[in-house]
Amino acid sequence: MPSIGSAICETTTEKLMRTAIDSNILSALFGLESTSEPLIELLGRCRQEGAMVICGTVFAEVHAIPKMTPVLLDEFLADTGVSVDSAVSLAGWSAVGVAFSKYAVRRRANGDGHPKRLLADFAIGAHAAASCDRLLTLDSARYRTAFPKLNLLSI
Repeated sequence: MPSIGSAICETTTEKLMRTAIDSNILSALFGLESTSEPLIELLGRCRQEGAMVICGTVFAEVHAIPKMTPVLLDEFLADTGVSVDSAVSLAGWSAVGVAFSKYAVRRRANGDGHPKRLLADFAIGAHAAASCDRLLTLDSARYRTAFPKLNLLSI
């Protein structure tokens, strides 16, 4: 997808900010949703401000985007300079578990039954909170409760 990559890949030599990218951002881009143009602009700004990264969970999730292929994903990552942070420590997985557990307790306390959110959301949020300065997402509300100290960026 050269137009996305070329629009995003304006680089800077100074790396100040590390931005984690949620899978819903890539889904919107590759699905050519109405948010794709402002997202391209926002990703370009993030690139100018520093590094962009996806965690292993996002890398795995985006393979399910319609018409996504491993080659297309690799080209996108190379063209945009988005790196994949696939290493997760035991402490990182513990943070995922703690956040998911708190969510499950809140759901049961509110009479909402068993947890419905995917564990992947908590892995993405925990990665961003531990390894990045902010998370770029289209679903800020989803992360705000579970990760109140995480800086969220959206359109």
